Amino acid sequence: MFNFKLVLVGPGGVGKSCLTIQFIAQKFVDEYDPTLEDSYRKQTTVDNEECLLDIYDTAGQEDFSAVRDQYMRTGEGFLCVYSITYLQSFKEIPRLHNHLLKVKDLDSVPFVLVGNKCDLNEYREVSTAEGEELAKKLKCKFLETSAKERINVTEAFYELVREVKKGRNNNQPVAEQVEAPQKKKKSCTLL
Repeated sequence: MFNFKLVLVGPGGVGKSCLTIQFIAQKFVDEYDPTLEDSYRKQTTVDNEECLLDIYDTAGQEDFSAVRDQYMRTGEGFLCVYSITYLQSFKEIPRLHNHLLKVKDLDSVPFVLVGNKCDLNEYREVSTAEGEELAKKLKCKFLETSAKERINVTEAFYELVREVKKGRNNNQPVAEQVEAPQKKKKSCTLL
């Protein structure tokens, strides 16, 4: 069984906790209760492989940035969530992505961009095309989700697992990817 450390990041009020609870418990939580930090564990099968997912739901508020940064350091893959009904949350994503790269001290990380609340299309402030364009700039996958209607919730988490797997495969040391060369046979001749 493979273990994955997944972290949800994004501004406050965009539905990170709702997505997580919908994925873990298949239920939607209506009331907004700002998260300090929560962690969940789920065993599931992704692409015919058993996986144990450790999911860390981080605070969107700046007050808790030290806690969020710690999860960023230890996380392997990141679900970056904004609300399609709140343009400012979308505008914060590039800064958050850059901060993540800085905290990880890497050029890229397994990252999936999620536009949440797609069930509220009549209140949409961020178009699907804008989300796709940002994902192209950030070189990541993009999905629109609805925690309330359970649209693309599982797919978002599974896509992130796939991205982490790709990252693991690409970062293997060369010695592990190549078979060890055959040893030459030594012989001894008696005179």
